Amino acid sequence: MNSYFQKVKEYLLELNYTIVQEDEKDGVFVVENEEEGIKNVVLIVADPILIVEQFLFELSSDSQSIFKKLLMKNRDIIHGAFALDESGKKVLFRNTHECENLDLNEIEATLNSLALLLGEYTDQLIEFSKQ
Repeated sequence: MNSYFQKVKEYLLELNYTIVQEDEKDGVFVVENEEEGIKNVVLIVADPILIVEQFLFELSSDSQSIFKKLLMKNRDIIHGAFALDESGKKVLFRNTHECENLDLNEIEATLNSLALLLGEYTDQLIEFSKQ
């Protein structure tokens, strides 16, 4: 068993996240915590890093205004940042960690940062998704 995969699993359970899906072979977890407003967060154990991603919305157009606002908001996000997928259309929340030094506090900080972002910025994200 991949020791980092197991370590991440233990941390997620300790933080009271529900593991909706897991695939040890591919190093993937999909988790949720309804109380925190977190749903379908993907964690990928890709030694030497752990990737944490949450799909937020899909862009319907290439709006410089939206890109500018997302980049400005990145400055306020404590852990993680907005990112685009390979298509340039899907906006994600993303953070990475080094597996070797990973601890509970780092995963908790990332997930708390995402929950805070969703709580404070949801209306604006919904507006962006409509443009």
